[in-house]
Amino acid sequence: MKNKKVKKILIILLIVVLSCSVVGAGLVFGINAYVKSVGGKNIITSEQAAELQGYDCIMVLGCGVRDDGSPSAMLLDRLMCGVELYEAGVAPKLLMSGDHGRAEYDEVNVMKTYATDCGVPSQDVFMDHAGFSTYESMYRAKEIFGVKKMVIVTQEYHLYRALYTAEKLGIEVKGVACDRYIYEGQIYREIREILARDKDFLYCIFKPTPTYLGEAIPVSGDGNLTNDK
Repeated sequence: MKNKKVKKILIILLIVVLSCSVVGAGLVFGINAYVKSVGGKNIITSEQAAELQGYDCIMVLGCGVRDDGSPSAMLLDRLMCGVELYEAGVAPKLLMSGDHGRAEYDEVNVMKTYATDCGVPSQDVFMDHAGFSTYESMYRAKEIFGVKKMVIVTQEYHLYRALYTAEKLGIEVKGVACDRYIYEGQIYREIREILARDKDFLYCIFKPTPTYLGEAIPVSGDGNLTNDK
């Protein structure tokens, strides 16, 4: 009799665990689908972006920099696309947002150097040294740089979340995907991005303050104010 009770309890526990797992998985994938749906509505082509008017800036989101100080393949494609949109007159300023939290690792100066080497005037290139995450980049774009309307450039898998987050934080946005080929490790990024979309979905509800804020540096002004070298 005792063994039957134990078995019954174990079966009930197993059912509870399985039910919770199913509900949890449903939430994870449901939120992921919702973020993609909302963000995806604002993805446009480069040609469509060239027809936009009244946008404050083009935001290029940072990613890996090699040990020799050169941009990774993914970052290079983002930069190429961002500069092309600037040259097409999509917006008068570029906002390079990335990780410069340590002296020995600096995404944003690499990004600005690329743009200025391409002929973009230094005063038209702003750097957000504290864009430590997609959420923080969007939060700071609005609160520090005074952005109201912008075009975001990154790879498509990342663009859904960036656009969703910016819109929920009160920025009018469009996005251009810069994928030029299939990147190494992309399957892992796609899987990780599901959880990242869920995380930023919650962040957009509770709106935590980013790691750093500070004085306003309007993107309508001089990008050299963000120089640290």
